[in-house]
Amino acid sequence: MTRRHPPSRKPRRPASGAPTKGPGRRNPGRLRLIGGEYRRRRLPVPDHPGLRPTPDRVRETLFNWLAAATPGARVLDLFAGTGALGLEALSRGAREAVFVERDPRVARQLAENLETLGATGRSQLVTAEAQAFLAGAPSPFSLVFLDPPFHQGLAAPCCAALEAGWLADDAMVYLETESTLDPEVPAGWTLQREVRAGDSTGRLFHRRHGEGRSPDTDGC
Repeated sequence: MTRRHPPSRKPRRPASGAPTKGPGRRNPGRLRLIGGEYRRRRLPVPDHPGLRPTPDRVRETLFNWLAAATPGARVLDLFAGTGALGLEALSRGAREAVFVERDPRVARQLAENLETLGATGRSQLVTAEAQAFLAGAPSPFSLVFLDPPFHQGLAAPCCAALEAGWLADDAMVYLETESTLDPEVPAGWTLQREVRAGDSTGRLFHRRHGEGRSPDTDGC
């Protein structure tokens, strides 16, 4: 996942088509995978305004939370950008990952990186708008990464669209938004963990219908 914003705001991710967050941060040019089969592999990142991977610290925290859920998972990485989260999931034993990225140039680099890792047999790359993809014929995923562009009102409709057959009964959904947003999520999504980094907040939800458990929130 990567981040971007409209030019008047902090930069945000290319997957959204809006420029991304991280004022004063330069494109690092490399994505470093931090765990699993591809640990320490460094992959090129296109020179695209505002494009950068989700920070290592956030990824490490997230995948510590997902240690039991990632092996064998079927993963959907929406607004994929560099594909940092989906690639990390594949590195840590996910069975399959589908990446959805709207920008053709960013998608081409992601395709090359998948080939470099030898992961094309376990992955699919779709060059499309996330909402257009979710309007298609669904198939269930057990782990979803959702990092829509900030301030464009996409979090709630994308979360709602995932309920139309895209989620396994016990799916885990990681949603990253601007910290000022209290995201609206479907009934049955229980907040498990929360992490803040800069102007963004990541929330991990467990989808389990029929159970009204209290959220177990752990700020970082």
